[in-house]
Amino acid sequence: RETVSRTMANESVALSGNNNNNYRPETIVIINCALNVPLLITALAGNTLMLAAILRTPSLRSPSTILLCSLAASDFLVGIVVHPLYISYEITKNTSLHPVLFTTAFAACGVSLLTMTTISVDRFLALQYHMRYPNLMTTHRVMYASATIWFISFVSSSLYFLGQKAYRSCIVANIVICLLICTTCYTRIFRIVRLHQSQIHVQNQAVKSLNSAENNQNMQRFKKSAINTFIFYIVTIMCYTPMFIQMSILAIYPQLWTNAWNFTDTLAFMNSSINPFLFCWRLRELRVAVTKTARHMFCKQTEQN
Repeated sequence: RETVSRTMANESVALSGNNNNNYRPETIVIINCALNVPLLITALAGNTLMLAAILRTPSLRSPSTILLCSLAASDFLVGIVVHPLYISYEITKNTSLHPVLFTTAFAACGVSLLTMTTISVDRFLALQYHMRYPNLMTTHRVMYASATIWFISFVSSSLYFLGQKAYRSCIVANIVICLLICTTCYTRIFRIVRLHQSQIHVQNQAVKSLNSAENNQNMQRFKKSAINTFIFYIVTIMCYTPMFIQMSILAIYPQLWTNAWNFTDTLAFMNSSINPFLFCWRLRELRVAVTKTARHMFCKQTEQN
């Protein structure tokens, strides 16, 4: 048993690399930990406020917000479990943290990425089939999809115990599938918005009436939707593409691992800190609810003191 544990420890030194007894410069460890500390705080604070706001605001309770709750829960898990484990491992090099860190990080980040992908599909369906959308995306279906995402992510994370190659290959496959689906959905969304804008423009040119004001509002709404989806897509690409490159290379050439690869893990974790602020920034109703919740919590804390 001791030999097996030692072998597993030697297979991987960080969330994405091999140990090979490489010397880890203290500077890189300090910088990496310093980056993870504020990300930990923002992930906890942002996702806690987001969950509380959705639960406290009845008008936000819809099938789409169930996905936001699932996303906030997975991102909260990254903040409360993955970040502390990652920082602890970076500082102590305690090999007993490997299994928990590897499996939890894969599961939590996997849920986050899969949920972001499902949200992109949800937004595409809302635009493409806007008349049938309420029947397509029911509360029961969204809850079932969310539960399936959590189950798949945690089961997939157990591949760590089968070997690093299988583990990395599964991560690469998950990232590729999710990014391809996101790219397809956001491209279709952009085309739909462009088509609607063209149709509205033609109507405005053909008919000069009171409907022009309403058409202009619709055009602004479609334009905002396109901007939102583009921002969500870019952030997802920026956070997970380096991880995809890293895992792809290390799955084939594990001997190429260096300390610099550790920063791609931190970049992937960063997505959990960005998501709540990104959604609050782009969704006005959610932003108002989060602001009210934050004020309520602050006032309550002040009264208790």
